[in-house]
Amino acid sequence: MKRFLKMRWITASVLVVGAVVFFSFKSGDSRNFQIAKNLDIFNSIVKELDMFYVDTLDPNKTVREGIDAMLYSLDPYTEYYPEEDRSELEQMLKGSYGGIGSIIRYEPKLKRTVIVEPYENMPAAEVGLKAGDILLEIDGKDLAGNTDVSKMLRGQVGTSFQLKVERPGEEKPLDFTVVRKSIQLPFIPYYGKLDNNVGYISLSTFSGNPSKEFKKAFLDLKKQGITSLVIDLRNNGGGLLEEAVEIANFFLPRGKMIVTTKGKIKQASNSYKTLREPLDLDIPVAVLVNSGTASASEILAGALQDYDRAVIVGNRTFGKGLVQVPRTLPYGGTMKVTTSKYYIPSGRCVQAIDYKHRNPDGSVGRIPDSLTTVFHTAAGREVRDGGVTPDVAVEQEKLPNILFYLVNDNLIFNYATQYCQKHPTIASPENFEVTDADYAEFKEMVKKADFKYDQQSEKILKSLKEMAEFEGYMKDASDEFKALEQKLTHNLDRDLDYFSKDIKNMIAQDIIKRYYFQRGGIIQQLKDDDSLNEAVKVLGDSAKYKEMLSAPLAKN
Repeated sequence: MKRFLKMRWITASVLVVGAVVFFSFKSGDSRNFQIAKNLDIFNSIVKELDMFYVDTLDPNKTVREGIDAMLYSLDPYTEYYPEEDRSELEQMLKGSYGGIGSIIRYEPKLKRTVIVEPYENMPAAEVGLKAGDILLEIDGKDLAGNTDVSKMLRGQVGTSFQLKVERPGEEKPLDFTVVRKSIQLPFIPYYGKLDNNVGYISLSTFSGNPSKEFKKAFLDLKKQGITSLVIDLRNNGGGLLEEAVEIANFFLPRGKMIVTTKGKIKQASNSYKTLREPLDLDIPVAVLVNSGTASASEILAGALQDYDRAVIVGNRTFGKGLVQVPRTLPYGGTMKVTTSKYYIPSGRCVQAIDYKHRNPDGSVGRIPDSLTTVFHTAAGREVRDGGVTPDVAVEQEKLPNILFYLVNDNLIFNYATQYCQKHPTIASPENFEVTDADYAEFKEMVKKADFKYDQQSEKILKSLKEMAEFEGYMKDASDEFKALEQKLTHNLDRDLDYFSKDIKNMIAQDIIKRYYFQRGGIIQQLKDDDSLNEAVKVLGDSAKYKEMLSAPLAKN
C-alpha cells in the first residue's frame, strides 16, 4: 500500500513538473513555436505543390508572390529585393544609377519604347536624343515588343552601346553611341528670384545629398538680394531622414530636436537634432506642400511649422510617418523593412493611414479628422497629426476630364514633337506662350485623329435617366432631362475652346521641356500657380506673416 501511494506521489509529481515545463515553454516560447510551425507549413505547401500540382511551377515566381503578398499585408513600404533587383533599391536610396538619363515609355500601339523626357546634361541629351524618338535597336537587337527596355539601357557606368532610333520627320533611322553615366536625378531642378525679391527653390527629393545643393542655391539667392524664401516640396516623396534634418538646420538654431524615431527594439529608436549653426534665422519662409508631399518632406515642413519658423501653404500632405531600413538576407537579397515611426517636434506623428487596423475587406483608409489628435507648436498654435495640415489652405486645381484623355492618347506629346520639328528654337520659358494659331493647329490635329473621350457627366445622366424611367418619374421630368442632354452632349469644338487655358498650359509645358528641360517646365508651371501666389502674398505682408506664426490671442 505504501509502495502504491509512493508511486502515485511520484507519478503526480512527474505530471505536475511536466505540466509546469510544458506551460512554461508554451508561455515563454509560444511565439517562436508559432513562427517555426508556420514556416514548416509554408515549406511543406511549396514542396507539395511542386510535386503534385498539375502544371510545372516556377519556384522563384511562386515564392516571390507569397513573399510580396505577406509584406504588402503589413504596409506598402516593407519590400523584398532579390539580388537581381538590388540596383533598384540602391537607386532609391542614393537617387542615382548607371544609365542614359531619360524618362522612357512603352507605346502599345507602336509596340516600341519611346524617349519621353531626356534629363539635362545626361547621356541621352548629350548625344542628341529627343523626346519622341522611337527606340529600334540596342547593339543590333530588335526592341519590337520588348516592354522592359529600361533594363537594357541601364548598366555599369562607363560602358557603351549602339542605339538605333526612328525620329518623326526623318526619312532614315539615326544611330547613336551612348556611354552610360551615373545618373543623378536633379535635387533642385530650378531655383530663382521672383518678383518682390522672393526667392524660390524647388526641391524634388531627399535621396542622395540634396542639402549641399540646397545650401548653394540659398546662398546664391541671398547674394541676389532676396528678402524672403519659398521652398517647394510639392510631389517630393521623401528620401533620407538625415537630409531633412540638415536642411531644417539652415533655418533653425543648433541643438533643436527635429525628429524622433520610436520602434519595437532599442536600435530603432533615435533622436535627431540640429548640429550646426544656422544659415539664416530671420528670413521669412513659406513652404509649398500637397498630397504628394511625403516622408522626409513632411519632416522638414512639419518641423518648420512646429517651431513657427515657416508658413505652410497648399494642401494636406500624404501622411507617411514610417521609417524603413535595409536588412541583408541570404543569397544576396535585401529587405526594406518598416522598423519605427517618426515624431516631429510637437510630438505628433504624421502617419495618416492605419495599416494595423484594416477594414473587413482588407482595405485601408486615412485616419478621419475626428480621430486625429491636437498638438501645439512652440508658440502654442494648434496642429494635428495624420499628415501636415497647411496654415494657408489652397484648393487643389481640378483638371478637366478632356485633358486626361488628350494626355493619355499622346495627342499633346505628339503635337509637341511636331512643333519642335518646325521650330529649332523658341523664346525663353518666361516669355514662351502657345499662340492662338498654334492652338488652332493643335485642334485640327485632334479632330483628324478621330479623338474620343469619356464624359462622366453623360454616363451619370444616362444612369439617372434609366433609374427615373424604372421608378416612374420620367414622364414628369422629361423636359428637364432633354435640357440637360443638350448641355451635356459631346461637342469636341466647344470643349477644346472651353478648356483651352488648361490645355494650352499643358502643351506649353511639354514644348518648353524639349528645349529647357525640367527647369523650363517648372518656370511655365509657376506662371499661374495658386499656391505660389498665396505664399508670395503672405510673405509680402510682414504683419500677417508674424500674426500667423504667433500664439493665438486668449479668448475672454
